[in-house]
Amino acid sequence: MDSSNVPEFTPKHGVPPRLRDYFTGASSFQRQLASVRKQTPFGQTPSRRKIPQCSPLQENIDPQKIAFLLHKQWTLYTLTPMYRFSYTNLKQYSTLLKCFLAAEKQKGLAVEMGEDFNFKVTFSTLSGMKGTHRDPAAFLIQIVSKSQQSSKNAEDKVVWTGWFCCVYGDSLLENVPDDFTCLPLFLANGAESNTALIGTWFQKTFDCRFTRLTISAFNLSWMAAMWTSCNMEHYGTATELLWSVPCSPQSLDISYAINPEDAKALWDGVHQTPEEITQEEVDLFIDCLCSHFHRHFKINLSATRLVCVSTSVASAHTDGKIKILCSKYLIGVLAFLTELAIFQIE
Repeated sequence: MDSSNVPEFTPKHGVPPRLRDYFTGASSFQRQLASVRKQTPFGQTPSRRKIPQCSPLQENIDPQKIAFLLHKQWTLYTLTPMYRFSYTNLKQYSTLLKCFLAAEKQKGLAVEMGEDFNFKVTFSTLSGMKGTHRDPAAFLIQIVSKSQQSSKNAEDKVVWTGWFCCVYGDSLLENVPDDFTCLPLFLANGAESNTALIGTWFQKTFDCRFTRLTISAFNLSWMAAMWTSCNMEHYGTATELLWSVPCSPQSLDISYAINPEDAKALWDGVHQTPEEITQEEVDLFIDCLCSHFHRHFKINLSATRLVCVSTSVASAHTDGKIKILCSKYLIGVLAFLTELAIFQIE
């Protein structure tokens, strides 16, 4: 996606005033954030990660809500801490956000709620969607277009969904002031016009700031290795990597699909540290795949850029789009995305 088409939520005057003190100068929060950027949330150096694949708290997640979150394409954002957000006011927030969206639509703005303009907004918590008890509770927002059909069996339609979470974010949470709620990872599914308006409402209400979270080729290679390392009872899809070849007048993509069991066997051959993954192992895994491709097709992938990774666990694109496919490793995927979101907070 062209970055020029990405909705911008940054206020005209830059960082909101209450947060400015925490993101500029020598505040304790700024120093803590700088420290977090030098480490992963798990106390490891960036070249050596111990990514938890599950959490005991995951057992508390409603299976229906997990199913609803899977197999959808989510757009990733980072979010600065929210000022005076309260979980006890979720019902009130639902009403306020609905009124805001209704007012914006009456102004003629592109609010996609259905032609009948009969909709509702709901806020709800996602119990268990965390790594430790210290992580703030995740919560979900849905915009539902209410059916006007007379039939009692007519179903309402979810037109937009967004959820906020922080999984294993302990390193960032240590020095967050009491008035702030830190949920650095935001995932949205639905019209970008709705996402932009909802982001604007959050910024005005909680003095926070949204930024699109893109994924570098470096981190995509980590995802490829981490997700390949997962033990799957059933592989639902091939392991696929997509490289982009810069050329004129338009780019060329190279898709490389591997049998997932073969990819797992290759990973097991290079993986030497049972409880963690190292940068050396990731590099060797990708290098082996590239060497195999060069041996068969005489194409050197080192001259290209990795832009997409797809496995039975999840798929991710460099433009910040992700699909989570396996509930078993949901927490592990969110933990790594939380780390990336924390690093990108400005």
